[in-house]
Amino acid sequence: MNEVTSTEDRGVAADGTIRREGAVERVPAEFAPVVEAARAAIAGAFGPDRLHSAYLYGSIPRGTAIPGVSDLDLLVAVHDGPTDSDRAAAEEISAALDAAFPVIDGVGLLLHPVPTLLSELERDDAGFFIACLCTPLLGEDLAARLPHYRPTSLLARETNGDLELALPRWRARTADATTDEARLRLSRGVSRRLVRSAFTLVMPRWGGWTSDLHRSAELFARYYPDHPERAAQVRAAATTARTPSADPAVLAMLVEDLTPWLAVEYTAVHGTKAPRPEE
Repeated sequence: MNEVTSTEDRGVAADGTIRREGAVERVPAEFAPVVEAARAAIAGAFGPDRLHSAYLYGSIPRGTAIPGVSDLDLLVAVHDGPTDSDRAAAEEISAALDAAFPVIDGVGLLLHPVPTLLSELERDDAGFFIACLCTPLLGEDLAARLPHYRPTSLLARETNGDLELALPRWRARTADATTDEARLRLSRGVSRRLVRSAFTLVMPRWGGWTSDLHRSAELFARYYPDHPERAAQVRAAATTARTPSADPAVLAMLVEDLTPWLAVEYTAVHGTKAPRPEE
């Protein structure tokens, strides 16, 4: 069944634009102390000369985080740069929060300059990320300076149309992942990216947005009924994203089988993401 049911929440407003998915009010009580500690640490480390704004994203502001399993995802927008001092501060904040709060399993802190986030090149990638997937934590909300977004093929292409660039990196990291810990972290990251890519592949046909990985896998399966083996792989990836695997066979399936197929299919359906200068 490929139809959208009338009662299905597609994550869009009445006008068809994608709703912002998180809010500080949705942060589970167990995670509130680490969020407040992050707010204070970022404000203290960067200051007004460097810091424009800061954001939460991921499962914590969506209200779906699991204590001891979920990580804390942060984005800091700086006026320019980022500088070496900014990067050092980000690493120090991440390490300190991870060590002090067992409720989280790791901290990811992204650094981006405001001009990049608001640039035309990043309008349908980093701009969308800020406007729809990030929750304001400090400073001016850049979403006010960005458009409202719709689940279009352009958005699909610019958010995930570069899997072919990720493949060589993943192969190199797989070869270097000689410990269970390394394979666990790699399988988690690769799985998340693959499920999101599988979802955005069908996103324009579905006409909505979700960050729920298991729902994403089921939506992919709905629109690819003639590829049950790929649907099974995407479902397995969704499971691995929440429960990482150190099994080399799992990594091989993700990197050597699912990724190449998905990269080719994605390019055929949506085209290739606009190249970035560093590429």
